[in-house]
Parts: sequence; structure tokens; C-alpha cells
Amino acid sequence: MTTSNGKIRVGLIGAGGIAGAHVKGYLENPDTVQLVAVADPVQEHAERRAQLTGAATYTSYQDMLREAELDAVDICLPHHLHRDAIVAAARAGKHILCEKPLCLTDEEAAEVQAAVREAGVTLMCAHNQLFSPPVAKAVELIGEGLLGEVYEVRTTDSFFNDFNPETMGWRASAKTSGGGELIDTGYHPTYLMLQLAGGEPVEVTAMLSTHRLKFMEGEDSAQVLVRFDNGVVGTLTTSWAYNPSSNTERFSVVGEKGALFSDGRNLSYRLRTGEQATLEFPEVDEFAAEIAHFAGCVRTGAKPIHSEKEGIEVLGIILAAYESAENRSLAPVRSASSVVPA
Repeated sequence: MTTSNGKIRVGLIGAGGIAGAHVKGYLENPDTVQLVAVADPVQEHAERRAQLTGAATYTSYQDMLREAELDAVDICLPHHLHRDAIVAAARAGKHILCEKPLCLTDEEAAEVQAAVREAGVTLMCAHNQLFSPPVAKAVELIGEGLLGEVYEVRTTDSFFNDFNPETMGWRASAKTSGGGELIDTGYHPTYLMLQLAGGEPVEVTAMLSTHRLKFMEGEDSAQVLVRFDNGVVGTLTTSWAYNPSSNTERFSVVGEKGALFSDGRNLSYRLRTGEQATLEFPEVDEFAAEIAHFAGCVRTGAKPIHSEKEGIEVLGIILAAYESAENRSLAPVRSASSVVPA
């Protein structure tokens, strides 16, 4: 699945804002991946992303899938276009890296899962924060039993977003975004919680708010509680309306032997024995690390850190949160194993 020089050949689908971080990630991995094509309906956007790599440009990703010599695609489209692009790429036999969210509904998730399985291709969800060094180290320490049995996980991703009706674009519409802030930025603390909790999500209760960005159809803030099948309870806070207080954690985990905490840069833990430490990490380009991981999975056939299974579980949490908020209820989560094509 590689060229004669051993590189994974990738076609970028969508040349909007987040695509810039992905292109930079390809440039950071010149020995393993090569961006050979870029597709975007706006030719100028495609050319802008292609100029640093010499990639060919297309105004249709369908044409790119037919004509370009590709091993894989990288999907950076608006949310409502993910399902169609994933299915088309899978049917063309291409491996897939897809920005969050994986898709928007249970029905779309079933189609995605079926297409990927039938084609036998690798799908990796582009959950970049999993490649943050404090996150990776926390997962390692939890796996080694540092905290013993895990009881509680808390994640936060909030900031003051200066969107206005002129600049928000497709994100202002629930039809194209899939909801509001929770299915956008809130996707990050959701997949982070899933990774730290180490179980499958079972049920959710949530409260959604629109504090400030009242011109958008969906919420600009959310508080979510999630119960996992291993007994872990997760608490998630996310917002575009405000900056969190200065003592708010990016994530924390509490277990029978102690707790760990991160502000997003460092990782600290304190155990009941009195042992404690603060670990510092160099800055890492999460997108470059994500793309290196994807290339390695395509080359070796290894399962990505988050495949369609985890992408569907994250989506399941968010859809259950929307259901809970609408009905003021405790809502069940549909896992990847329960999502079946019609």
C-alpha cells in the first residue's frame, strides 16, 4: 500500500481551517507520508493547501478518488459531509483518517461501520488530543495500576469563542453541525474521557445552555455526566461562551489509591501513601503525532488508537446527551456493537 519510496500516499478531502494543521503534520513526517492530492470545491482553497507539498488539486473528491494514486484519504470536511466521504473512500479501497465528529447520527454510524468493514480498510478518528504527552502518560500510569481501580474522570474544554453571525458559517446550523458546541469542541473532552475511563459508555445525563452565542441554533455550553460499564463516572464541561476559572483542570482521574491532575501542560499525581510527583513535558505537535500514528497503522495493519468503534462510542455519548437534555432524562448510549445497518 505504499509507493516505491515507502511513503503512504494521502489525498486531503476538504481544505478549510483545520486542514492547515493536517498539512503541517504531513510536512513534519516527510519520511513516512506524502500528501499527493487535495480536493476542495473552491479551487483557490485547494491550491493554498497544496502549495507547500506540490500536491495535485481537484474540485471534486470523487474525481480525486478515481484519478489520483492514493493509499489513504484525510477527511477535513464540515460535519454533515463526513459520512458520504467515508463511504466513498472505503468503497474506493482507501484507508481513512477523519476529523471529528465521525458522523452525525446512529444511521450514519451504521453506514460508516458497514462500509469500512466490507472494504477491509483502516479508519482512524482524528482525535488529536490523545497525542498530548500528559494524556498519553496518564493513560500509561492508569494502565500500570498507579491509581488502582478508577472511580471518576473529569474533563474540560472551554474558551471564549469570538464567533459572530458573519464568521460562524455552517457551524451556526444544527443541520450541518449536528447540534452545537458539544458535538464540535465538546467532542475533544468526550473522547478524552472515553480514553481515560477505560470502559464503554452506558448512560448519560446532560444540561445544555446557550449563554452568549444566541444567534446559533445549538448550545454554546454543556455539562455532561457519563456512566461507563466498568463503574467509572465521568463529568464533562465544555463551552464557547467563557474561559474557565484558573483552577479548572483539563482532566483529572480519581481512583482507589489516589488521583492525577493535568492543566494540559503538566501532569501531577498524589497517592494515599504520600507519594507525589509533577511531570513536565516538551511541546508536541499533536497533529504531526496523529498523522505518524495513522501512517504506522496503515503500514502495519495495527488498530488505530481510536477506530470507528471508539468514534461511534464518542458519538453515542453526545447523541445520548442531546436526548437527555431534550427529555430531561437519563439516556442510554448506543455503542458500536449495537449500531447495525438497516
